[in-house]
Amino acid sequence: MQFIDLAAQQARIRDTIESRIRTVLDHGKYIMGPEVAELEAQLAGFSGVREAIACASGTDALLMSLMAYDIGPGDAVVTTPFTFIATAEVIGFLGATPVFADIDPVTYNIDPRKIDEAVGALKKERPELTPRAIIAVDLFGLPADYDAIDEVARKHGLCVIEDAAQSFGADYKGRRAGSLAEVACTSFFPAKPLGCYGDGGAVLTANAELADKMRSIRIHGQGSDKYDNIRIGINGRLDTLQASILLAKLEVFADEIQRRQAAAGRYAQGIADIPNLIAPSVPDEYASVWAQYSILAEDSDHRTALQAALKKASIPTAIYYPKPLHLQTAFADLPYKRGDFPLSEETADRIFSIPMHPYLEADQQEQVISALKTA
Repeated sequence: MQFIDLAAQQARIRDTIESRIRTVLDHGKYIMGPEVAELEAQLAGFSGVREAIACASGTDALLMSLMAYDIGPGDAVVTTPFTFIATAEVIGFLGATPVFADIDPVTYNIDPRKIDEAVGALKKERPELTPRAIIAVDLFGLPADYDAIDEVARKHGLCVIEDAAQSFGADYKGRRAGSLAEVACTSFFPAKPLGCYGDGGAVLTANAELADKMRSIRIHGQGSDKYDNIRIGINGRLDTLQASILLAKLEVFADEIQRRQAAAGRYAQGIADIPNLIAPSVPDEYASVWAQYSILAEDSDHRTALQAALKKASIPTAIYYPKPLHLQTAFADLPYKRGDFPLSEETADRIFSIPMHPYLEADQQEQVISALKTA
């Protein structure tokens, strides 16, 4: 059994992918070819925003967004410690300071009340830092609570960036992920709900001025031509070949979202009767895209035993994420210690993910559920 079955997806759309790749090989425009602009238009339309800026990775998308807001030394950006390092890495890369806020125990997303507390404490205890932004992460495919986050942002005069690397295709109160903040970032890493065959990403926004700035940042700060550099930028372009692959995948993406929903429903029904396991919960008016299906065990020992039992049954598992960012060596210079974010730490000790993808069959899920029951 595959944790994420990319081969099954490829078998479905292989002819389309190969046709689109041949088109790129024929025209030979491997950097910023016409497929990139075509992809950007489709991404913007799908998300319901005005602008999409395709780029080389989800990390570059986050970096370009912070650069567009002129985030730098002396600035503080609030985010969750329960995420992949890229979310906070880009803050430190620009010389700004990550400020962490703990998560909601049900959704595992950043808790807006904790953001408010973190910014209030920062203003009192670290006046040398200026709070500038919030990066909210849509973890495991479920959007964060942007209405509540926006309220906190308005209170403190902060901009909001949506890290939609795992949620592209999800919904929040009638709006698509990618449109839930002034700027949203997503990733096309192969394991993502919409993934290419390498690295890729995009920024989504309704703000034309920010979009123009990020297009410049994406290509070395380019101005009117490639030798007119009007700002410091990066080499953040998406390869044309990857754009062509994403265009093929977008053709089946809506159907794949429905398949993910169906698979999540089967899991929820099967796991409900298993004691000492907590299945993921989706609030009313939300729809997860189920980038991962993550379960809470009783504690780390229970998790280890469950993973061992599943491995014995040839069922792969993964842990997202075993160590919160405030405990990572890369952030050892920040004034945090174990115990500062108890919900993130406890969740990291208990959570694990089981196979989830659009081509997961009901009988395969029964194998997973049966193995969990036996364990």
